[in-house]
Amino acid sequence: MQTDEKTCIVPNLWFDGSAREAVDFYLEALPDCHVTDVSHYPHEGLPPFQEAMAGQELTIEFTVAGQRLVAINAGAEFRPNPSISLMLNFDPSVDAQAQERLHRVWQALGRGGTALAPLGETSFSRCFGWMQDRYGVCWQLILTDPRGAPRPFVLPSLLFAGPQRGSALPAIEYYVDVFRPRAEMAGLGTVIPHSRTDKDPTDDASADGLLEFADFQLCGQWLTAADDTGSADFTFTEGVSLQVDCADQTEIDRLWALLSSSPEAEACGWCRDRFGVSWQIVPANIGELMQRPKAYERLLGMKKIVIDELLAS
Repeated sequence: MQTDEKTCIVPNLWFDGSAREAVDFYLEALPDCHVTDVSHYPHEGLPPFQEAMAGQELTIEFTVAGQRLVAINAGAEFRPNPSISLMLNFDPSVDAQAQERLHRVWQALGRGGTALAPLGETSFSRCFGWMQDRYGVCWQLILTDPRGAPRPFVLPSLLFAGPQRGSALPAIEYYVDVFRPRAEMAGLGTVIPHSRTDKDPTDDASADGLLEFADFQLCGQWLTAADDTGSADFTFTEGVSLQVDCADQTEIDRLWALLSSSPEAEACGWCRDRFGVSWQIVPANIGELMQRPKAYERLLGMKKIVIDELLAS
């Protein structure tokens, strides 16, 4: 399976006090999975609602086949849902046992989980399934057509449902424009519009014009997106956010201006874009900055992160 150690868009998964338990579960369930960093809540300067977390783990960064992920250990404010899932791409062209490995991972993630789409053959894959694990995190497992263009093992996947249904392609085009100035590649890959057929009586005419699937690159990293063609009642939340590591304040300022569209959702470097997706726009050395005295306390008072204020003595 392909790896990419330079990914700069990092899915963050929100857990209600169970981040360590969840990461231990993933270490056992997922291939090539490793913990790479752990941060802790400070012992002092916490707001009242976080005082019980003093000294506990705040974030656990881990990788799956080189894809960086962060588990946030927090409260019950948010929970992942199927609007953002992690697609695991089992490719027979690079792994002769791809289908067998897919089945093993499916069984492992399914312990205590719920199958949103049962594992089986579909119109687009000889083996595909969609699982929501016991912690609420959603995974799409797919056996890739080896004749297609190579893709990494993990692809963050956005599903535009509810009030955002129909926004997948405009969102992709906007994100590509936002991230194109960065040195790494940004652009569209495969684009498949929804195609309604008379053979399927369940096909909804209102799905005409929707996007069935697309993959695209931001900063050289592959993601996927689609419109819900059913009647899903969920939409994006802070339960899964996309962290962007920025080189300097200029880049933070530029991305913040382009991605933040809901002032009520701005806090501690978090913002929400016009399509409802939550982003964390942070300095690439945020871990180092947070080691400075009172940095966490200062961060809590910020909306957009101002590096100089974190550096203040």
